[in-house]
Amino acid sequence: MVKQVIQSADAPAAIGPYSQAIRAGDTVYLSGQIPLDPQTMQIVDGGIEAQANRVFANLDAVAKAAGGALSDIVKLTILLTDLAEFAKVNEIMSAHFAAPYPARATYQVAALPRGAKIEVEAVLVLRMGAEADAQTGWRETFDQTKGQ
Repeated sequence: MVKQVIQSADAPAAIGPYSQAIRAGDTVYLSGQIPLDPQTMQIVDGGIEAQANRVFANLDAVAKAAGGALSDIVKLTILLTDLAEFAKVNEIMSAHFAAPYPARATYQVAALPRGAKIEVEAVLVLRMGAEADAQTGWRETFDQTKGQ
């Protein structure tokens, strides 16, 4: 099996010995994202709302670099330093995802890197079915009509 490193300049660079994501076949494993601004590499200000929005924006950038989107995520793991913010994170997550929502686990942890309030990791499966068929159909139509 070939592992492909996924890298996006629109998400924070790894702050340790890991990749932003690894693709194995049609599955992409996205490393945990904390609310670092990719330009400054600093935690965003503004509490859990700003931090959660930044985390989902970072995940979106990595998903796009892999050829996918947030809607392709099948599993999320959310780490919070305070479960009292669970309802707010649910509200923010619902602004970034549509049904059917990914499977998810949420845990309270003692601390996160750089004092973040939230970290989210994900598993994404790239769409190969209908989109691939549509592209193939387009290509066949193009091939049949070229030169006419």
